[in-house]
Order: sequence, then C-alpha cells, then structure tokens
Amino acid sequence: MIPTILYFASEDWVFLEHFSVTGRAALEAGLKVNVATRVRNSRRQLENRGFGVIPLESERRNLGILYNLLLIVKMAKVIAQTKPAIVHCIGLRMVVLGGLAARLARVKHLVLMPTGLIYLWINEGIRIRMLREAVRWLVKHLLHRPGTEFIFENSDDPIEFGIPPHAANLTIIGGVGVEPNEYPFVREPATLPIKIGVVARMLQGKGIAEAVEAVRQVRAEGVAVELHLYGDVDRSSRMTLSEGTLRSWEQEGGVFWHGRVSNIDQVWRTHHIAMLLSHREGLPRSLLEAAAAGRPIITTNVVGCRDVIRDQIEGFIVPKRSAAKAAERLRQLALDPTLRQRMGEAAHQRFIERFTAGAVQSTIKNVYCRILERTHHPTPTPYLRGTDSTA
Repeated sequence: MIPTILYFASEDWVFLEHFSVTGRAALEAGLKVNVATRVRNSRRQLENRGFGVIPLESERRNLGILYNLLLIVKMAKVIAQTKPAIVHCIGLRMVVLGGLAARLARVKHLVLMPTGLIYLWINEGIRIRMLREAVRWLVKHLLHRPGTEFIFENSDDPIEFGIPPHAANLTIIGGVGVEPNEYPFVREPATLPIKIGVVARMLQGKGIAEAVEAVRQVRAEGVAVELHLYGDVDRSSRMTLSEGTLRSWEQEGGVFWHGRVSNIDQVWRTHHIAMLLSHREGLPRSLLEAAAAGRPIITTNVVGCRDVIRDQIEGFIVPKRSAAKAAERLRQLALDPTLRQRMGEAAHQRFIERFTAGAVQSTIKNVYCRILERTHHPTPTPYLRGTDSTA
C-alpha cells in the first residue's frame, strides 16, 4: 500500500500557488498526496497535479474558541478517515489547529511549517500578545514531540518557538521554490516611465501604504515613476485594505491597482523595479520571482525580506515603515539605468544559486524520506498519478 501524506492548508489557491513544490516533493518521495483545504477555484488544478483534495471549510478571521475547537475535531475526523503516514500542516493557523488534531488522532509523524506569522508578530495589544504567547507555548510544549519535524523559510522564525538552530528535526528552505523557466531573466523595458511593481495581497502589513507614499514623494520631485499594485484585498484577513482606499490612491495619479493576476512573469517583463516594504515575511515568493526575472529590489530590513537580497548588491534594504528612505532609494534606482541593470543581474544570479524550485523540492523530499525510513517502510515506488510536466 502506498503511504499517504495529508496536508492541512488554509486555501486551495494558497497551496496551488505557493506549495505545489512541496506536494511534488511528496510525490517524488513515493507518497500519495491529499490536501485538506477550503475549496474555492483551484480544486481542478490541484487534482491535475496529482493531489487529492478534501474540502475543509474554515474561516481564517474567526478566532472564536468554540469555532476552532469544533474545527480541530473536524480535522481529527479527516485524519481518522484518511489514515495518513504523515500529517503536514502549512501556515501558523493550520500548524496550531492541525497539529492539535494530529495529536488528538495519535499521528506518529507530524511536519509543521509555520508560515504566515505576520498578523500575530507585527501587531500589539494585550489580546494579540496573549494569543502570540499561547501559540508559542502550544508549538513548543504540545506539538514539539518525538516524530515532529519543523520546516521554516528562514533562520529567524525557529527562534520564536524555542527551536535550536542546529536541531536534528529542523529544516530551513529557501522559500517555497520558483521555477526558473517560468520566470526567465529578461532585460528591463526600454520605455518610460519607470514602473515599480508590488505583488502582494493588499494588506496593511505588506507595506502598501508606505510604497504609495514613497512613490508620491519621488513623483513630487519630478521623477517619472509609476506604482503598479498586483494583488487582491483579502476579506479573510484582519489587516486587509479596503477597495475604497486603493481606488482613492489611484485617483491621486501614478498609482494603479490591477487586482490579482495570474501571469506574474509578464509583470516583471514590463516593470523596471520590484518593491515590497513588508513588516514581516517568511520568505516572499514575489521577490524571488522578481529576482529570477532580473529585477532590482527595494525591500525592508525585516525577517524574510532581508534573506532574499543583500543591501546595495541585488537592491536596497530600507528600515521598516520608512517611506522616506524607500523614496530615497527608489529615486536612486529610477535615475540610474546602469545601477538597475547591475543589481538586476546580481538578483538573478542569487536566485539561481539559492532559491530555485528544484533546490527546495529536493530539501523537502529528504525530510519525507527520512520520516519514511523511520517507519521501516522500504523505499516506495514513486506515486505518479497525474503528476504535471514540471515535476
């Protein structure tokens, strides 16, 4: 019998866009893949990649105790029905809820991938601090048991949960993995004005307002730049910007909100500079995609973002919440095409060396193989049903 891995993920599109490489690693390790997630529009694409989909309705905004206790019970029932050899929880909320469900269902092998720390780690207030400490305690004392593996996107986040940097059950990956052939290096467009791209959900914690203010300051000095925002508002997030706010910025001129788009490779073909002034990240895929395409990057000196580039080599790292410093660096890049070219080429080279999908897939596959060896299974025959051509 082929051993099964069960993923708990918040949304079907999140798994499709950000964790398909993880799923492919499981297929390559010889596991049958099931994804329990809130199903919206991506079920067919997931199934075409060889992933089974189990609908799991879950509202991320709902922090009610009873609601989430019932969700844990529901997740435990999914585990009991599918009998996975491994349960892999993606995202902080799924780590907590799915992890507790796995313990309730007596799962022997648990993989925790605590991405998405932004909300609890950048906001303050008594309730938020209490919730943050509760999550830390749960992960450190209830979920961190023999048979638990941790996967993080950067080396800072494990410290938040008391995991030693050289722990045998800790794996650091270079983000979620980006295919080089999907984001090939391309020279910047020859046409003006200078276009700055921000690819992110339209959340306060993504630094969207700071990006708008930076562009506002540079334009006020007569430098011809435009800011193009690509990403949806997220009504399931407490940090979402409103459509009204985004439209009001457009009315000022020089700012364009395009909503969510699927062809991000075309974004970087038509833009000169990538920007993400986030307040905290795991390792932002949008910057990896921009680096792959050869775009210079302006980002913040925060966890995750500062792992993508080196200051003044592949781009510029500026202080968090400092629109003025971002404007200064943006002005410098906008007025110097030679600098943009040099930094863009360096960004592409760094991507090739550290952040490709192949490297991430190989690292995660090794985690699964290590677990399977502990279960005394012989190395299984790779499970190939419906594997897409990029595997």
